[in-house]
Amino acid sequence: MELKNLGKQIDYNFEYAPDFLEAIPNSNSGRNYFVKLTSDEFTCVCPVTHQPDFATIKIRYIPDEKLVESKSLKLYLTSFRGVGIFHEDVVNRIADDLIKLLNPRYLEVEGVFSVRGGIAIEPFVNYGRGEFEALAKNRLAQHE
Repeated sequence: MELKNLGKQIDYNFEYAPDFLEAIPNSNSGRNYFVKLTSDEFTCVCPVTHQPDFATIKIRYIPDEKLVESKSLKLYLTSFRGVGIFHEDVVNRIADDLIKLLNPRYLEVEGVFSVRGGIAIEPFVNYGRGEFEALAKNRLAQHE
């Protein structure tokens, strides 16, 4: 397995770059377990005002055959820094890209964005495959 980013000097990209994402094999694919990844340094810009938006991005997933390589995820999330995108679109795009990369059993992405204009926006999206479809419906219905 050849990883493009891990252990190498990388130039950061501040334009959406899903190609940064890389997967590694899950040596525990016979077991169901959650992986939780949290980035409290996420930044993008408002597509209308071009003012910066700051967030904590929370990713939780039950892997199948693949895991996301963490440095590639960091580079991918950093690539949103100059992107004009609404908060709701951020979590959906991240979810879509990770589903495409990993084909997880279950995945959820939550964005906890800093308050702007007196309003906090915290979008949440999830996905479940096979026996985990019920989990996805339940967690979405019970999400606060």
